[in-house]
Amino acid sequence: MSAAHEILPTSIVGSLPKPSWLAEPETLWSPWKLEGDALAEGKQDALRSAVLEQSRRGIDIISDGEQTRQHFVTTFIEHLSGVDFDRRETVRIRDRYDASVPTVVGAVSREKPVFVDDARFLRAQTDQPIKWALPGPMTMIDTLADRHYRSREKLAWEFATILNQEARELEAAGVDIIQFDEPAFNVFFDELKDWGVAALERAAEGLRAETVVHICYGYGIKANTDWKATLGPEWRQYEESFPLLQKSIIDTVSLERAHSHVPLDLIELIRGKNVMLGAIDVASDSVETPEQVADVLREALAYVDSDKLVPSTNCGMAPLPRAAALGKLSALSAGAALLRDELAAS
Repeated sequence: MSAAHEILPTSIVGSLPKPSWLAEPETLWSPWKLEGDALAEGKQDALRSAVLEQSRRGIDIISDGEQTRQHFVTTFIEHLSGVDFDRRETVRIRDRYDASVPTVVGAVSREKPVFVDDARFLRAQTDQPIKWALPGPMTMIDTLADRHYRSREKLAWEFATILNQEARELEAAGVDIIQFDEPAFNVFFDELKDWGVAALERAAEGLRAETVVHICYGYGIKANTDWKATLGPEWRQYEESFPLLQKSIIDTVSLERAHSHVPLDLIELIRGKNVMLGAIDVASDSVETPEQVADVLREALAYVDSDKLVPSTNCGMAPLPRAAALGKLSALSAGAALLRDELAAS
């Protein structure tokens, strides 16, 4: 297996579609089709398959594809005490859509590691660098009903401490890159400035592993697509978070670019950070050509040095048909290879 390329190492943001024998295809929060020991084995088989597909399609930094979790936020929360999953309330998620979510009923804490065994299993499958994604504190509180703290900020700080415990153990299990998913950073700008970035830094405190914050415009689901349609010809939400992140301890900023209206010059605001650039559209089943991927990446080189650019997907691909998602992996690595060759020749 190849080590990561020295420049333009490719990576996916988070999820890949699960096999149809494990969970309902093209569905978020899809229930498992197996249970007990068969489910535990099935999750490992799916994770092994996700590693194999990334590796054979030229992805350099290998992720678990979130094969062992139902959802990028709630699966982490399920393992914490103080949250009642039987007591559900409907809340508005990121001011866009309603979802039935669990309720915080007491002090939150992490009794035992959540993903560490899965990460150890991932580490055993590949010699390539591995990345593990965790939900960020602000995005976690946005996916819950809080009847205990009654303060988004207080709850976020509690989660940041818990995330830091988990991240340190993931690092000890051999994870090279730890990513925090904060799509909420594109919505709640006052909180972002008041405590959002500070809570994220608390979650990342003391890590030697590379740290990433991923901020996107969401999965390719209707609620997100409809919201994007209201954002006008220029999406400038990153203007709020990037200057703060540029000064933060986070190493890498992951953003959405393919088929979006994000002005590329906003990347200048995170000059000096690594940039994980979304060059694959996750809201469309059509597979990009390598040339289209290379074009997105090439344009970004005006604002980020090639040794700091990580070609990636816009967001997770869980809701996509599996064949489309796997085709997009191949397109991502082929597009990065085209640009790598150009840079080597110049």
